[in-house]
Amino acid sequence: MAELVYILCGLTSIACAILLYRQYRFTKGRLLFWSTCCFLSLAVTNVLLYLDLVVFPNIDLSTVRNAITLAGMMMLLYGLIREST
Repeated sequence: MAELVYILCGLTSIACAILLYRQYRFTKGRLLFWSTCCFLSLAVTNVLLYLDLVVFPNIDLSTVRNAITLAGMMMLLYGLIREST
């Protein structure tokens, strides 16, 4: 059951990134770009979570996952700060 949740979370993140990018192409809003980057990193994190816990249970990918998540959140934070000025 947990494997299905990991896959659905990854698919949801990918779908959000696609929808944000489609809207960014039309409006060219910078915050949409940074949000797209954040959701892409979250999608990569979810894929790595699945690989870490299901496919390669003996390999610890938590450091890589956390680094990618941190990078995505920092991109979103950067976009939020730039948009507020």
